Amino acid sequence: MNQIAGVLFDKDGVLVDFHATWGPATARTIRHVAADGAQAYALARAIEFDLDAMLFSPTSPFIAGTSADTVRAWTPIVGSDAALWKRIALSMTEHGAACVAAPPEVPVALRALRSAGLPLGIATNDQADSARLQMRKLELFDLFETISGSDSGYGAKPGPGMIEAFAAHLNAPPARIVMVGDSTHDLHAARAA
Repeated sequence: MNQIAGVLFDKDGVLVDFHATWGPATARTIRHVAADGAQAYALARAIEFDLDAMLFSPTSPFIAGTSADTVRAWTPIVGSDAALWKRIALSMTEHGAACVAAPPEVPVALRALRSAGLPLGIATNDQADSARLQMRKLELFDLFETISGSDSGYGAKPGPGMIEAFAAHLNAPPARIVMVGDSTHDLHAARAA
């Protein structure tokens, strides 16, 4: 077996507690941008989100999807006004950072891997700026060589682009990268790379 050149992590559900972070962040964003209660519940239903319980359905497009999936789900409800979408994106980023939570073992494991000399990266279907802000808030940002999102120019998972970019950054073949994820998107991205 080839030596491991680096470890690439999915963010949500692996480094970040998905429900503890995105449940409150999504509820806050919906309430922030919705014109009224009816529109708030329509936005929640569109992404299979229980606004009162702040929980996502396992089949929610928000879970493994990209921001483009949320845009597609919400555009029929709020329209396509660019200023509104900028406000929505900013709200999700700010609330995602304000609510970010990580299991206590995550920093310990990441620091142990770095101490062992392994370069680390993030490949997330979230926006890259959102991921960077969350890692800064968790005081983990400096542990990562790269942080790529679905908007970084490499495509979204399940495509292999973010894994290939991380491998290229390390000047290593993709087969020497370990992908740590929690969804079939991560598995398919790793196999494709």
